[in-house]
Amino acid sequence: MIELLNVSKEYEGGVKALDGITLSFGEGEVVVLKGMSGSGKSSMLSLIAGLSKPTEGEVIVDTKHISKLADHFATGFRRENIGMIFQKYNLIADLSVKENILLPLVPLNLKGGELEKRLSKELKQFNLLDKKDTQVKKLSGGEQQRCAIARANINNPKIILADEPTANLDEKLSLEFIESLREMKSEKRTIIISTHDPLFFDLDFVDRVIEVRHGKVL
Repeated sequence: MIELLNVSKEYEGGVKALDGITLSFGEGEVVVLKGMSGSGKSSMLSLIAGLSKPTEGEVIVDTKHISKLADHFATGFRRENIGMIFQKYNLIADLSVKENILLPLVPLNLKGGELEKRLSKELKQFNLLDKKDTQVKKLSGGEQQRCAIARANINNPKIILADEPTANLDEKLSLEFIESLREMKSEKRTIIISTHDPLFFDLDFVDRVIEVRHGKVL
């Protein structure tokens, strides 16, 4: 599903975030990228999502050489194939739960019936039915996280990328998030989680834990 071939990423000032990474991720696999802040985990997710391009090497996602796509093609590919869950949720505070969840579908021009069908599924799955019309800024942290997961899931992506998803959650909410991931794995999604949260390291549904340090895979 995903291949990184001798990938390096260097930022302005000569800061090397990734250094010659070669990795592959199988379809339906759940992989945890383990490492402290600054180890290169988030940079790897950014490259897989097509949000940035490698300084060297190639990134191939579902047979597409995403690292070589023009930005507007990369955006379209990401919208159709990848769901992203961010540490700070990246929700629009003044919009309702419903509006936030449906945002990724706006460019697809789906009919109203299909929109409602997809929305209803996500609201039920992530226990947000009673919050549908509530502004996001009025939600608790756990509710905002569930809204962010539902938004990532709404376009039925093949791939879910989660960047430090429990950094702002207590243990109870973190465990609830983990159960949401378990359910998404049952839907055959490929899931990559960047984290240094030890709750993820011994989960029975995680296929691999890969340690990243100073831009290299250990």
